[in-house]
Amino acid sequence: MAADFDVAILGGGMGGYPAAIRASQLGLKVALVESDKLGGTCLHVGCIPTKALLESSELYHRVAVRGQEFGIAAESVAFDYPRIAARRDAVVNQLFKGVQYLMKKNKVEVIAGNGRVRDRGTIEVGAQQIKAKNLIVATGSTVKSLPGIEFDGQY
Repeated sequence: MAADFDVAILGGGMGGYPAAIRASQLGLKVALVESDKLGGTCLHVGCIPTKALLESSELYHRVAVRGQEFGIAAESVAFDYPRIAARRDAVVNQLFKGVQYLMKKNKVEVIAGNGRVRDRGTIEVGAQQIKAKNLIVATGSTVKSLPGIEFDGQY
């Protein structure tokens, strides 16, 4: 079964989903192929969760360490990691739902699976064939190893 689009985008991360939105706003019929979750690494395990954790640690530091400087007496400030992690997860989930909403609002057809370029105008996702006049590859990157520092595959 083939589907025809003006543009197909491989990758639904921070490069792919904004490109899909903009293409749709310009009147193009858009397919976005994503193998995991919309938002990619940045939203789910990178930038966003890291910033949420950093915000919690900054607030803890300001109250626990510098509170007196601001006239705040906080005798018992505790670092509650399960609640901090729950807040991080809530932030990520809220943004993820926002990306899903934007795809629906902008009529972007999201196709789950690994896309494979078959020829100039065809992308294959499982048994599905996607025909597109244009292709955007926004699949992200991989960690580059540095000389003398071996990457152990864990982070």
